[in-house]
Amino acid sequence: MLKLTLAALALCAAGSCAAQAVPASKQALVDRVLAKMHTENVGLAMLQAPVAESVRQSRAMLQGRATPEKAEAAMKDITAEAEKFFAKNAPLVKASTQTAVKTKIAPMLAEKFSEEELKQLAAFLESPLRAKFEALAPELQKTIGESVAAQLQGQIKPEMAALQEKIGLRLRAAVTP
Repeated sequence: MLKLTLAALALCAAGSCAAQAVPASKQALVDRVLAKMHTENVGLAMLQAPVAESVRQSRAMLQGRATPEKAEAAMKDITAEAEKFFAKNAPLVKASTQTAVKTKIAPMLAEKFSEEELKQLAAFLESPLRAKFEALAPELQKTIGESVAAQLQGQIKPEMAALQEKIGLRLRAAVTP
């Protein structure tokens, strides 16, 4: 009996306990919700952000310090290396993301939401209304951006130019022997 109890505790610690306690009907709803959440993109975005930032910083570092030909050749190599790194690590990140979703997110949804709430959530995530709203989201963001830019351009543009000038002076001072 003690061995059985210890084995059950070990399974619970490994995350299997929550999966066993979820009824199949509720798990099906959790799976529907997860399918619409596009969680696979979370890990890839986390991988892509620092890679893109490294490429951006490399481009900025080369600007004005190398001839256009050398800068272009270096950026071609840097971009190729960044793409190779991303391609190599993306499958690992995807697999890790899938594991996290299965072992952490699915049990969390099953715990935090009732079956009725999961039905409502799945219906919302699958609804044409949500799809219509998401299709409109880029236009909404663009409209906000254009409005803010138009309203504040006179104030922000001169200050941005001054900031860029200060940064340029600081960088030149740092690289000048």
